Amino acid sequence: MADLDIPDDVYNWLVSYFNGHSHCTRYAGESSALLEISAGIIQRSGIGPASYVVNSSDLAALRPGNFVCKYADGTYIIIPSDNVDSRSEELANVDTWAQTNNLTLNRAKSQEIVFTDKRRKPRIQQPPPLANISRVEVIKILGVTVTNTLSVREHVSCVISSCSQSVHALRVFRSHGMTAASVHIIFKSVVVAKLVYAASSWWGFATADDRNRLQAVIHRGIRSGLCEQHHKTVQEQVDEADDKLFTNIKYNKQHVLHSILPSTINRKYNLRPRPHNFKLTTRHSSITDCDFITRMIFKDVY
Repeated sequence: MADLDIPDDVYNWLVSYFNGHSHCTRYAGESSALLEISAGIIQRSGIGPASYVVNSSDLAALRPGNFVCKYADGTYIIIPSDNVDSRSEELANVDTWAQTNNLTLNRAKSQEIVFTDKRRKPRIQQPPPLANISRVEVIKILGVTVTNTLSVREHVSCVISSCSQSVHALRVFRSHGMTAASVHIIFKSVVVAKLVYAASSWWGFATADDRNRLQAVIHRGIRSGLCEQHHKTVQEQVDEADDKLFTNIKYNKQHVLHSILPSTINRKYNLRPRPHNFKLTTRHSSITDCDFITRMIFKDVY
């Protein structure tokens, strides 16, 4: 924090905030002695995510083409297939960085996932596993479950299962006298919010069956009286979220995704309304077509 150009009073507040914390363990009615915490970020605190971003700002990939993505307390190393030999090198770099910054890389909680295109033939040879790092076929990234074939079917199943529990709770509340208006509000703010959570990032990878299963949750809510009769479909809500996010990315140069937008075209004439003035990117494969930016670039352009 001291390396940032921030006012002295803000820095002094941060110093005061991070000092003087202690920890104890309570079990079976007994509490241990307090032990001072010399380093760490308090979970679920407002300053926590920003503190992690500052603390990890000097952590970068070693090999060109590799990327280190950081959000809140999560760190992801993205390595393309042509740099697969750099995996151990990148992991050792994170280990060294952690030790320098009074941290420890927990290999037991670290996972490796190898994304492949199941439609490609012949199948690509899998790289050998890393030492003390488990390789998985399914991973949850910031609340979105993704498989190694970039399928979101399992994410949809998890969301529907979670929604079923919320629907059951709503039925219990209604049977105990909760008004229909209150039930509708909770259904929209809890159940529907789960259905479309971060949908812009994964909607392009969802199959028609995945989308129908999500929509079926709203249909059941309407039939059982938990949801308004004329509630927007999942597709309509995702479209609105996509347009809102894309507009924010277009006009906010500070947005984290603004830098990956294609270059613009300066037209001297405009014969018809256009959704944007970006150049149409090359469509490499069906997988890249599912990406949010590619979907929005080609949306309504023909």
